[in-house]
Amino acid sequence: MATPSVRSRSGPAPLVVESISEQLYTILCERITTGVYAPGSRMDPQAVAKEFGVSRTPVRDTLVRLEHDRLVETRPRSGTFVTRPSRQDVHEVCQLRKGLEWLATGVAARAMPLEQITDLREEAVAALRAAERGDYEPFFASDTRIHREIITHTENSRLIAARESVEPFVYWLRVLGATGPHRLAGSTRRHLEILDAMAARDIEAAQEAAALHLAEVEEWTLADMASHDIVT
Repeated sequence: MATPSVRSRSGPAPLVVESISEQLYTILCERITTGVYAPGSRMDPQAVAKEFGVSRTPVRDTLVRLEHDRLVETRPRSGTFVTRPSRQDVHEVCQLRKGLEWLATGVAARAMPLEQITDLREEAVAALRAAERGDYEPFFASDTRIHREIITHTENSRLIAARESVEPFVYWLRVLGATGPHRLAGSTRRHLEILDAMAARDIEAAQEAAALHLAEVEEWTLADMASHDIVT
């Protein structure tokens, strides 16, 4: 996720006038999904407006958009808070992914060039090695890229839009509950199974591996988040 220029905590650097709301959304979404703003923490619209040197209108618009993405929630007479994901949230997102990505994997197994599959595979292996050294960013990037490129190869604009609609929440769940060693190794193993089946043009095997992977993702996410007292 790209991060535009923002005001540093040490001095003023106002946002570019054009697309203020879009820039603000990108920044706040990234802060939530990377854990800078913890689940359950309160968001002060006035403080946000002051930090970025903007009026309350783009802040309000951004918070409405984040609430639509289920990343924040407004509580009557209390304010706006970063969402604490529930088991139902995790189940619903994973259920949507299972349907979309099972279909997309079948299409990608026929359409994705072998060179691209090889590149994704090499990146996944390198990302696991980095994670084993305590550097998780390459794993998150590889995970996101594999799923995004499989979806993109459907060339189905509605399917792509449906998947993109939950991408901020999906990335957030990765960060909140994806750093257990079993999860990293398990996800990488499934990714390689999916990619190897795609390389062999074995559509059924690729879809089976994708379905198993996403079932495990739901199970692992709930377990990891519960161990950190995040899931409600």
